[in-house]
Amino acid sequence: LQPEDSDESSAESDSETEVEQVSGYHKLLATLKTSPESESEEEEDESESEEAEESEAEMDSEGLQGAGEAEGGEEDENDVPEEEEATDTAEQMLSQEQADGTDTSCDPRHGVIEEFTDVKHESEFSLETNFMEEESGDCNADSRDSNPFKQHMDKELEEKEIEKMSTLPKTSSQSQWPRLGQVIFSSTLEKQKPLKADKEVDVKQLHLHKPLESTWPKVNKQFLSAVDKPTDSSFTPLQRELFCIMNSYRDLFYPERNALRNGEEIRHAYCLHALNHVLKANAQVLSNNAKRRDRKPGTDTDDYRDQGLTRPKVLIIVPFRECALRIVHIFISLLEVNDKKKIDVSNKKRFKGEFGSDPEEKPPNLKRPEDYEAVFAGNIDDHFRIGVAILQKSMRLYAPFYSSDIIIASPLGIRTVIGAEGEKKRDFDFLSSIEILIIDQADIYLMQNWEHVLHLMKHINLLPLDSHGVDFSRVRMLNLNNWSKYYRQTLLFSALQDPQINSVFNKHCFNYTGQVAIRNVPLTGSISHVVVQLPHVFRRLEADSVTSMIDARFQFFIDKVLPEYRDAIMSHTLIYVPSYFDYVRLRNYFKKEDLNFTHICEYTKKAAVCRARRFFLKGEKQFLLFTERFHFYKRYTIKGIRNLIFYELPTYSHFYSEICNMLKATDSGVDATWTCTVLYSKYDAQKLAAVVGIDRTAQMLQSKKNVHLFVTGEN
Repeated sequence: LQPEDSDESSAESDSETEVEQVSGYHKLLATLKTSPESESEEEEDESESEEAEESEAEMDSEGLQGAGEAEGGEEDENDVPEEEEATDTAEQMLSQEQADGTDTSCDPRHGVIEEFTDVKHESEFSLETNFMEEESGDCNADSRDSNPFKQHMDKELEEKEIEKMSTLPKTSSQSQWPRLGQVIFSSTLEKQKPLKADKEVDVKQLHLHKPLESTWPKVNKQFLSAVDKPTDSSFTPLQRELFCIMNSYRDLFYPERNALRNGEEIRHAYCLHALNHVLKANAQVLSNNAKRRDRKPGTDTDDYRDQGLTRPKVLIIVPFRECALRIVHIFISLLEVNDKKKIDVSNKKRFKGEFGSDPEEKPPNLKRPEDYEAVFAGNIDDHFRIGVAILQKSMRLYAPFYSSDIIIASPLGIRTVIGAEGEKKRDFDFLSSIEILIIDQADIYLMQNWEHVLHLMKHINLLPLDSHGVDFSRVRMLNLNNWSKYYRQTLLFSALQDPQINSVFNKHCFNYTGQVAIRNVPLTGSISHVVVQLPHVFRRLEADSVTSMIDARFQFFIDKVLPEYRDAIMSHTLIYVPSYFDYVRLRNYFKKEDLNFTHICEYTKKAAVCRARRFFLKGEKQFLLFTERFHFYKRYTIKGIRNLIFYELPTYSHFYSEICNMLKATDSGVDATWTCTVLYSKYDAQKLAAVVGIDRTAQMLQSKKNVHLFVTGEN
């Protein structure tokens, strides 16, 4: 639902050249890498050890810094369309970087150069014209009945089964696994074998393709050292259970990914699965190439149906270039048997330059929470895509999409290729035969633009509009029947459970083998991490449906909550608003009512942010409207808060304790007057449980009364 000016930009096939458009979010992201002078100013502003007088003096200087600009310096001073705001911020970012001396000559996100694809290695990486090297593939292993890849791709569904999956509801069962916890299995088709957690895994029993059997234990060794008593020599307990599900080719939703604790563990596990799938698929094609070459005239060619309508098999969606860099590095490590047998990687230097980052760009003294540092590490550009082709002992980066095995992209990067209906230059045929879709860090896309994810899901596994030179005698019947979506495995990883993410998993995943979702409930919520003594009042509002909740929340706020805070004695009130559209609505209402307020959102210029923080700290403005996405991208400590209003529960539960703990940033001796009010409804059950815990949530949803909680700081 969030805007991107790139929604309106035209795009063309990745196999052709394309000038990338500048995203509105780059202004926001680019400010994370500002000049040393401005960063040191932020660092001073963020230091919580300074005295209150110093803080005020600092805010004074910041206010003077922005005083030279017109009050209209905030882009949202007037009610302009959000798309226009995004365009403006993109242009501002580009001009700012040029002013700072940033070299943009070889950065694709600035649209300065044309998109690069490697065409010269086309024949070398062609599946149609190459044959299996005897030592590079385990062709016999691919023919074993127990091979999960063969079992999944070779199963021939019947029309009645397809009809059943399209019309009947899924049946579900649950199981308790040692590491994953509560695991929910769901499927439409009957006779699904129950899946049990393996206590110990022998790599040789996983039917991994060479050379993965030998390289995986070495590559994964870094995570095994952190395990107290590893039960096997190749997987951590979490990886073992996740890979058990992945290797069964069921869909998977894991909502407990944490950038600090298990993010890289999970990334390594799904990279192993994706690479194993590609190597097996390509080995099958190369082996059949040799059989076709040696076959006698008149032999039935239906035995060699081993491909999709287009070559790309795996699509990996990640939020930032740094994520793509790490994935490619894992692929390379998994393909290199030893130091003597290095694989040939085309365009590696260019890739490192465009996807890597300069350590000197980020000041070392900038203080941010650990989870923030983990999420925003490295190159945080969010507009990219790259094709990867793998053939035996070689890897080709920047392969044209129709010559790629794996595509790694951000939601925005893939969205600008897919384009919109009515655009002349758009392409989504390369998504027609995707067999594994991996969406990692799905929660971050809620902070970017969730519409891009939905747009992708609507265009994946459709029949292509062009043949793209495919040999139809080699195409699997499942692809010709337009049944690809029933064979596609979707792996969805997120840091939280959210209705929008759940909806994608429930409504856009049709895997005939079924779905597996991890559904653990939080016993204690993030409210236990609040360290200030603060009364929390949870005020319940009623609505007939989810769609009517937006209006009901607004009406409840202006009728019941806001009147209690209009008195001047209730100054220093911060209103935390997760949705940008709710923020705009509240901002317009506050202007109409001529309330004494200021506001900060993700599009607010830095000078205007400093000015708003200064006004709020000194009490010159009674209210501060504050958006969740601004907090997500900046994590500033807002000083001077005495009263908190959560217009809606935060998307990230730990933001609740972070915002509450900002009250300790200003020690003014008025602790007893601090207040915190939270608006919630029965439709906020998941978010509420993450904040107050499952037991309290059950009580609060059963009762229609307001709930008062008092946190002592010792919980």
